[in-house]
This record gives sequence, C-alpha cells and structure tokens, in this order.
Amino acid sequence: MWSMSIPYEAAGRVQQKSRTRSALVGAARDMVARGLAPTVTEAADAAAVSRTTAYRYFPNQRTLLAAAHPETGAESMLGDDPPEGAAARLDQVVRTFTSMIIETEAQQRTMLRLSLEDDPQDRGGQPLRQGRAIGWIAEALEPLRGQLSDDELRLLVLAIRSAAGIEALVWLTDIGNMSRDAAVELMRWSAQSMLQAALSTGVPGSKDFHKA
Repeated sequence: MWSMSIPYEAAGRVQQKSRTRSALVGAARDMVARGLAPTVTEAADAAAVSRTTAYRYFPNQRTLLAAAHPETGAESMLGDDPPEGAAARLDQVVRTFTSMIIETEAQQRTMLRLSLEDDPQDRGGQPLRQGRAIGWIAEALEPLRGQLSDDELRLLVLAIRSAAGIEALVWLTDIGNMSRDAAVELMRWSAQSMLQAALSTGVPGSKDFHKA
C-alpha cells in the first residue's frame, strides 16, 4: 500500500529546515576539520540548534558524519560539458577529485581515521570509507561499457580508487615525503596507466571476481 508519510525535512517550512540542516552540517564540518568526531548533540550546541530538533535531521552520529563528509555535496566531477573519451574524462575526474582532497585535507584525514575505527562488518559505515569517488570514477569510464566487461570495469574503478584519494595522499606525503603537487601528478599518472593497461591487456582477477 502506498504510504502517505512525508519525511520531516520535506513537510512544511522547507527553506527554514534547509537552513537548519545546513547549520548542523556546517558546525559538524568545522569540528571535523579540527580533528573531532562530533555527536549530534555537540553539533546542535555549536550550531545553536535545539538538541531535539537536531535529532529530527540526524538520528545518530553516523548519519551526521556522512552528511558532513567533504564529498557529500558533489554529484559529479564531469560538469555540464564533459570531455569525450574515457582517458580525458578520467583525468578530469581525478584532477577535480584530488583538488578537493587537498582543499579539504583536514576533514578528509579525520574522516579516514573515523572510517578505520568503524566495524568493517557494518555496511552502514560505507559512506565514511569511500565517499562518492567510486561513482565519479565509474561515470568517467562509462564510454568503456561494452569494450570492457562489467566485472573488468568494476575492478578497474576499484584499482583507480585505491591509487587516488586521501589514503594515497597520506601515504605519498607522510611516508613518501612527496609534495602535494607531486602526489597529485602521480595519482593522475597512476589512473591513466591503469586505464591503458586495462585496454591493452585486460584487468587481472576479473574472471574470478565473483568467486571471492
């Protein structure tokens, strides 16, 4: 039976509720940037929003942190006039994604730390672990659909994501002692190298993808 229920934020005073939500998310992001993991109560206090009201938007800390993730607000990395060809599309996505990582590095590092504290069996923690990068990379490689199998595309996306993001940036800068500019260039190179290898020789492991 069709439900007549309406989500709290969509029922009346929508603009005011949008401002309240933005205030809570903004307060949470500010706290995350300082290395903190704010609770809903702490974000409410910082945003001068009543605690009861805050819990109507975010029933728990996980939903709040997912909304405060630096990647949550971006739907696509390709823009309104994306380039043609998988290589150009992928490079635009990686350049834009890594630029955002640099700009929000403090928040990204905190989110990485929090994701490592999550129970790996808890699928609800997924937004903190990967953000939206998987979807952005998959969108960039959409022209390859039909040229590579679905399993090959999925593995290629995962391989590129493993080499481009906050995890790679932390390793390259903290362990590899690279500058951030050099780290970004290496991530771009890695992404293109994986793409060309996939097109030339295929993606290793794709035949066994569903056996794990």
